[in-house]
Amino acid sequence: MKLAFLGLGLLFTGLGFLGALLPILPSTPFFLIAAYLFSRSHPRLEAWLLSLPQVGPLVQNYREGRGIPKSTKILATVLALGAAGISLYGLPPIAGRVVVVLLIAYGIYFIWKRVPTLSPVGNQEGPKDQGLPKG
Repeated sequence: MKLAFLGLGLLFTGLGFLGALLPILPSTPFFLIAAYLFSRSHPRLEAWLLSLPQVGPLVQNYREGRGIPKSTKILATVLALGAAGISLYGLPPIAGRVVVVLLIAYGIYFIWKRVPTLSPVGNQEGPKDQGLPKG
């Protein structure tokens, strides 16, 4: 299983870097998955991923239950709606369109209702606990 987790971790890390370059592909979810997989298979790669200045703080904040910044939630929502619009235009069967709309709607719901919003650094109130699953 460690080898499978390692391979998947590398795959998701690659997708995360690809997402950092392509505006339509998100990078943070891929890095979160990669960090989890590396934690189960290769602690040195997990430490490397967490040491990256653009990736490490995002993963640490999520793991510690602080969530993600509101600006990231807004960007993810806009990109998801844009991707949904493009997909709806290109999918001829109605069933495919319904599935895309439901998946995008759930993703947006999850981001806004299940993932806490990271408070600005100057705010001393701490994060809003919005029921982030523990573990």
